[in-house]
Amino acid sequence: MPELPEVETVRRTLVKLVKGKKIDRVEVFWPKIIKEPADVSQFQFLLKGQSIVDIGRRGKFLKFILDDYTLVSHLRMEGRYGLYKQEEPYDKHTHVLFTFTDGTELRYRDVRKFGTMHLFPKGNEEKELPLNQLGVEPFSEEFTVEYLRERLKKTDRKIKVALLDQKIVVGLGNIYVDEALFRAGIHPERSANSLTHKEMKLLHQEIIDTLHEAVEKGGSTIRSYVNSQGEIGLFQLELFVYSKKGEPCQNCGTPIEKTTVGGRGTHYCPKCQKRKV
Repeated sequence: MPELPEVETVRRTLVKLVKGKKIDRVEVFWPKIIKEPADVSQFQFLLKGQSIVDIGRRGKFLKFILDDYTLVSHLRMEGRYGLYKQEEPYDKHTHVLFTFTDGTELRYRDVRKFGTMHLFPKGNEEKELPLNQLGVEPFSEEFTVEYLRERLKKTDRKIKVALLDQKIVVGLGNIYVDEALFRAGIHPERSANSLTHKEMKLLHQEIIDTLHEAVEKGGSTIRSYVNSQGEIGLFQLELFVYSKKGEPCQNCGTPIEKTTVGGRGTHYCPKCQKRKV
């Protein structure tokens, strides 16, 4: 599933491709993707004539900011956007078409059909599901060491599980939690409330630094992620532990191990990330 760096890369690309374009019509071939409004024909009607003012991001969600509405889109496992000429053919995995007045089309393609779209009156999107229960953005001023400490000291869940909780901090997923924990030297099975202030401060910084570096590299291409122009991310070349099972740790040479934490495959170095608690 795309995490914050991948979604941010898609957002930046879409700004270049579709900002300012006006929607002429919308076609929906897989109605289950549309969650709000429940009536797909209403979804299509409300979007007709709307221009794309900007594209934002909230955690792993894209926000298409229109004249009067905000379209909230989650790519899930395989969702992709691409801009095409209207006459270009589309395949069976293309489920939503946004045709613009200039003759181009923004196409949403999703092999697994897990993606979602919610349309809200502009300004209401943060008051409703799925955005109203999200935690702070890791690049925001609200994401301080003190905020992280206050949230983590209240739970005895394993630190990896806590960091995957989008109600605490948004955008982190399996890849970047593993990487940030490695950089901070923290075992993924440590209890969240066992971290010292020094460890918390280091983890906070490594979360921010890891995500910043990943955004600058265009995200990580694991399995099938590409951005909206078909370009792969390059941060996978910078990974220390994720998907590196059996390979020598770049810091100490110890083979990277893989276990399961909270139902998620988890990579770590047993020497650099000793389990203290």
